[in-house]
Amino acid sequence: MAAGPKHGRVLLVEDNEDNLTILADYLTFKGYAVEAARNGREAVECASADPPDVILMDIQMPEMNGLEAIRHLRTMTATAQTPIIAVTALVMPGDRERCIAAGADHYISKPINLSEMLDLLERTTS
Repeated sequence: MAAGPKHGRVLLVEDNEDNLTILADYLTFKGYAVEAARNGREAVECASADPPDVILMDIQMPEMNGLEAIRHLRTMTATAQTPIIAVTALVMPGDRERCIAAGADHYISKPINLSEMLDLLERTTS
């Protein structure tokens, strides 16, 4: 029987394939099990079917943006308490507050500092 992930399961929600690949590879290397979703609608479906330990949610995506997905996830029993980290290139005044108001627990901006992201994930999942 294979061992489970060292640090837990991350649902990585990102519509940019290059970013998705880099982040997924990095997190896998660091001992996380990673499931990918490419938009908010996929994120809601994945998280409701099998709730992860933490969600890294891009905010600007097609179909259903990250803020809408976060709001939806917060209404579902299975994901109401799941830690959500908003990830966005938005750096305008008020962006952090909008993400937190939508239900995100934390906020990090792009370009992502991988060591800072890892530190935040470790604090969130421990």
